[in-house]
Amino acid sequence: MKAYFAGGCFWCVTPIYKIYGVDKVTCGYCGGDEVNPTYKDVKAQKTGHRETIELTYDPANVNYDKLLEIYLANVDPFDGEGQFIDKGFSYTLAIYYQNEEEKEKAEKKIAELESESGKKAQISLEPFKSFYEAEEEHQDYYLKNPEAFEKEMKESGRRK
Repeated sequence: MKAYFAGGCFWCVTPIYKIYGVDKVTCGYCGGDEVNPTYKDVKAQKTGHRETIELTYDPANVNYDKLLEIYLANVDPFDGEGQFIDKGFSYTLAIYYQNEEEKEKAEKKIAELESESGKKAQISLEPFKSFYEAEEEHQDYYLKNPEAFEKEMKESGRRK
């Protein structure tokens, strides 16, 4: 199965899912109408896409509810301008649902979060349209560029 989450910088949210049994995490772009957007254009806010991760998973190992929990625990759900130091539409939060069951589960998790915090979550809930895989250099960035990845995590405020 697949799930799609925009959680700000896709480099930063990739590794956590592998810890929890997701088979594959692919960096890419969702939400916009432009076909085959590039990183440069998405980052420049020209396409209407968000940096998004595609999770390929086996529900026997990790279910959609758990993926939502991981997602919400690794983003700032109340920042409507982007995530941490990454600002702009392409870094805003979104859950791209593929069916009514995913939509209902996401709505429930967001409602629980808002009830517990007393704040309005800034997470767009949108029907999945298409996913465009990012350029190869962005895939498993944390493995290919560990020093640069660690620097990004610290400078972004995601890791102290």
